[in-house]
Amino acid sequence: MTAEPASIPAVRGLDRVWFLELELTQRCQFQCPSLCYADAGPTKGHGTMTCADWEHLLDTAPAAGITTVQCIGGEPTMHPNFLRLAEHALGTGLKVQVYSNLYRVTTALWELYSHPNVTLATSYYSDVPAQHDKITGREGSHVQTRTNIAEAVKRDIPLKVAIVDLGEEGQRAQEARAEMIALGVPRVGPVDRVRAVGRATGHMRMESNVGELCGQCGDGRAAISWDGDVRMCVLSRFLPSAGNVRTTPLADILDGAAWLDLLARVHRRRITACNPGSDSNDCNPAETLCEGNALVLPALGLFEEGNQ
Repeated sequence: MTAEPASIPAVRGLDRVWFLELELTQRCQFQCPSLCYADAGPTKGHGTMTCADWEHLLDTAPAAGITTVQCIGGEPTMHPNFLRLAEHALGTGLKVQVYSNLYRVTTALWELYSHPNVTLATSYYSDVPAQHDKITGREGSHVQTRTNIAEAVKRDIPLKVAIVDLGEEGQRAQEARAEMIALGVPRVGPVDRVRAVGRATGHMRMESNVGELCGQCGDGRAAISWDGDVRMCVLSRFLPSAGNVRTTPLADILDGAAWLDLLARVHRRRITACNPGSDSNDCNPAETLCEGNALVLPALGLFEEGNQ
């Protein structure tokens, strides 16, 4: 009998991957100087994954156990084939979640966001326009994003807003959360803190390490980069890839030893151990759920109406 890989006992109890983050592009209208985990910006590219590569991944995702894909970036809508890929995913029976900065929303995008199997998510940093614009590195970003959040609420589009606190004195993160609730956003997560990943490492003056992860990486989720590399989540990019979907089927990667070894590196913090209704930092590094999992709370039923 073949012995089990040594990493398996350390990761028993984790869910099989069903939620897949697709980092379609590194391009973004914003260039957040202090917090962008992806080091995205207006001059960045779309990576080496072709439209055909993404479509093949979407075609094979259901057989690998995937039920929901999240289009993220960068700003995913800046990918030249974004609408085509989102519609392709829906055509394969997948649910689609779009994590957008909501800086620019076209008529075609509003039509997509209104699809019954599509949900929407964004980030918001302050109720003060100048402060929000400084964080995003784009003048006018507050007005655009807030206007489109209000429009999504008006259209009854399922929407989740994430609030990230950079830890800088004077940031009105809690006020931003209160504003979103008052605006009628159906689900506003508890304020989370910035993680030392990507561009934030310079801001925080520390190197990326597994202690910066929320502990839910790889638990029911995985991420595919714009170059096809498979990771436990978008924030674990400083760890090695488990494989590449351009050369190896996703299902094989998720059943492979490299994936199991990655899962075993993360200190697991079960979500039942913390109160998700506040961010009192009584867990290390924080008690809030990781960003992607928080965004699918409506489907999981873990977040009640009323923005707890």
